[in-house]
Amino acid sequence: ASTLPPPVSRLEMLSGNSRGLIYALAGFFGGSAFIYYLINPERLKLKRLQSLGEDQSDERKRTLPPRERRFIKFSSVEFNGQIYMTPQDFLESVIESEPKPRMKRRKLSVAEVENIPSSTPSINKSDFNTFRNMGTKGLISYSEYLFLLTILIKPTSGFRIAFSMLDHDGNQKIDKKEFKTLENIFSCAIRERNGEDGGQDDYLQKDHQVDTSILIHLFGKRGDKELRYKDFFTFMDNLQTEVLHVEFGEFSKGGTMISELDFARILLRYTFLNSEDYEKILERLYQRLEEERGITFQEFKDFCQFLNNLDDFQIAMRMYTLADKPITQGEFARAVYICTGKQLSAHIVQTVFHIFDEDGDGLLSYQEFVAMMKDRVHRGLKSYSRQEGWTGFKQCIKQAVPLKLDDL
Repeated sequence: ASTLPPPVSRLEMLSGNSRGLIYALAGFFGGSAFIYYLINPERLKLKRLQSLGEDQSDERKRTLPPRERRFIKFSSVEFNGQIYMTPQDFLESVIESEPKPRMKRRKLSVAEVENIPSSTPSINKSDFNTFRNMGTKGLISYSEYLFLLTILIKPTSGFRIAFSMLDHDGNQKIDKKEFKTLENIFSCAIRERNGEDGGQDDYLQKDHQVDTSILIHLFGKRGDKELRYKDFFTFMDNLQTEVLHVEFGEFSKGGTMISELDFARILLRYTFLNSEDYEKILERLYQRLEEERGITFQEFKDFCQFLNNLDDFQIAMRMYTLADKPITQGEFARAVYICTGKQLSAHIVQTVFHIFDEDGDGLLSYQEFVAMMKDRVHRGLKSYSRQEGWTGFKQCIKQAVPLKLDDL
């Protein structure tokens, strides 16, 4: 057994008078805190309510679909209780992972909203700088945000079919009301794939009392012009080109080319790879490159627009290989040409194989390639459908067009 005396606390070492003083001070401060609470309980109550509100807000955000969360996060302006993106917000939302720092959303005045048409170009002046030129002087609603995303990720053939269905007299033109129907069909399709029930917050779903920048751009300041499919196709191509220009410029730093490694970084930036696999792919590409030739913007654009036709590419590959066998570079390039009508350069096809050919045997498992590139196309916002196929399509049409389709 230990012969050392038991430990003595510092308090016990003090004299009786000192201990009494410490007890008195402790009681004084404790009592002061209690008295402060009694005379000012609202401050503590407010703090508790704020904490509760933040917890509820965080919980609510966790239950929102990815695209809705992203729209709320990047929207920087508000008018009459409705939140909007600016054209600049939209570009940032499809390129950046986080919005630029800001104190809070800017509330627009009636005068600012009425001035938007003067800063919105007409459709015949549309080019691949339109959104950047409008910058913060414009409004994009949530339904338009979904529609613009669809333009970025889908082949134009689907829009041509929908446009033709709404063009009742066959003159290749639609008016503003018909365009809103077209927009609602494609926006509804996204909501269905995301499992949204259409009952979201009023500040996203209410009818707009003002014409947004897209409507002004396509149908004029008075909204009485008709939209030709030729002009709509140009608008879609310009939007895709502008987004790709911004993304390409992020790596080219004002130059005319990006490196093969930067091309790989762009393709992989929205995929759900862990950091180890990501670095492994880049290292593999670096080891396989004999020289750095670079990727031009046109090569980059052709490949990214091919990615919008991945479903057709997958069908073509299944029919061609039957047993889902890996494919060669020649077979890959031929399938891309069949699906898009565009011939990819031999260099970019070789670079793609360097990136995705895991064992270096010169063959590509197109199923793994397609799965990874679908994450890229959807820019990390891919959700899985609750109701797809014909049933889901009927539901979208019924919500957008006042027709009875139950017997279809």
